[in-house]
Amino acid sequence: MKTVILDKCTVTKGDIDMTPLERFGETAYYDILTKPEIISALSDADAVVCNKAVIDREIMDATDLKYIGLFATGYNNIDIDYARQKGIVVCNVPGYSTDSVAQITFSLLLELACSTSKYTSSVARGDWKRSKQFSYFSYPITEIAGKTLGIYGLGTIGLAVAKIGLAFGMKVIACTRTPKSINGITVVDKETLFSESDYLTFHCPLTEKTARTVNAETLSLMKPTAVIINTSRGGVIDEYALAAALKSNRIAGAALDVLTYEPMAKDCPLYGLDNCIITPHIAWAALETRVRLISKVAENLAAFKNGTPINVVN
Repeated sequence: MKTVILDKCTVTKGDIDMTPLERFGETAYYDILTKPEIISALSDADAVVCNKAVIDREIMDATDLKYIGLFATGYNNIDIDYARQKGIVVCNVPGYSTDSVAQITFSLLLELACSTSKYTSSVARGDWKRSKQFSYFSYPITEIAGKTLGIYGLGTIGLAVAKIGLAFGMKVIACTRTPKSINGITVVDKETLFSESDYLTFHCPLTEKTARTVNAETLSLMKPTAVIINTSRGGVIDEYALAAALKSNRIAGAALDVLTYEPMAKDCPLYGLDNCIITPHIAWAALETRVRLISKVAENLAAFKNGTPINVVN
């Protein structure tokens, strides 16, 4: 079996061992490629593993792929329906990044609550040296205990975030497509989630039903003191509607690790807003998480080669 690894540079900077992926036959590595380059690289491949490379109908028709694997849980970059028609097995990696994403989610939440980076920058500018008093509080600091943490999507990551919120003494509410009864979490409808949350965080896949869940209508339901956190997929937010809400102080802030277009588009409407924190899709990228990812991708490849594929999404 020949396996082509795409998007290698999105998984490692040379700091993790990729050799577990080489146990199944010939293996070729590539970084970011154009569509014609992808077709050429896959010309004699049986399997491909990618992160964000788009594998669409044209690529499938131009190759003889039997397997598409992902360095990710989300698979919106793969034409799942057409892969099914072609008999191509598509496998993702669920659950590998739970701890990392939950951790980054709360680091963003705490930054919004505590303004830590703003105070750090202030000290770096020499403001504390010039201060006449021992302490100054130019930027807002808010206790999160007693505040309402809203979670959209109560899968593995959403549950991990809920557990952290409960440990901080927050009231946790959630909106989920799958009915659940979990001690300490109140399941609510979408309208209640938006209207009652002080901190609203997203942990859902990007689908036709979740696309632009954050829009002008749902934003109008939110408290003016509320903030949005997104570490799922950028497409769950209408970025122009969010930008308008932030500029008008309709809501207090946002912290986003994902955007609709990645890398960030030059005309991204959220760029440069003082009340919007943006990080470059790094919530999944802890060292331990990426090591775990390679191990699980190798498990998927082994299962496919043995004729018993696991984590099949199509």
